[in-house]
Amino acid sequence: MEKSSIIYIVRMPFKNAIPFDRPATYQIRVEGRIDPNWAGLMAGMTIRLTTEEARPPVTTLEGELSDQAALLGVLNSLYELHLTILSVRCLSYPSLSGKRV
Repeated sequence: MEKSSIIYIVRMPFKNAIPFDRPATYQIRVEGRIDPNWAGLMAGMTIRLTTEEARPPVTTLEGELSDQAALLGVLNSLYELHLTILSVRCLSYPSLSGKRV
């Protein structure tokens, strides 16, 4: 007789949980170059290029996105450009009390 397993997923709100449906400020770093004129295609994020000798160029995108769906849209655009994503950081977001964290 085979045992079946039931998995329950319970979402517990944490005091400082990053809300997926509210604006937040993100920083995304990718290996490669993105022209700063493409900011409109990247949800209006600021685009900054960093170059160091003997290392590939790194582009940093930073700005407020309306929600995590918008973040996913930017990440999908970067994927379609075949850019290696180095990091994604949430810099600030509204807490459950409405204050920015």
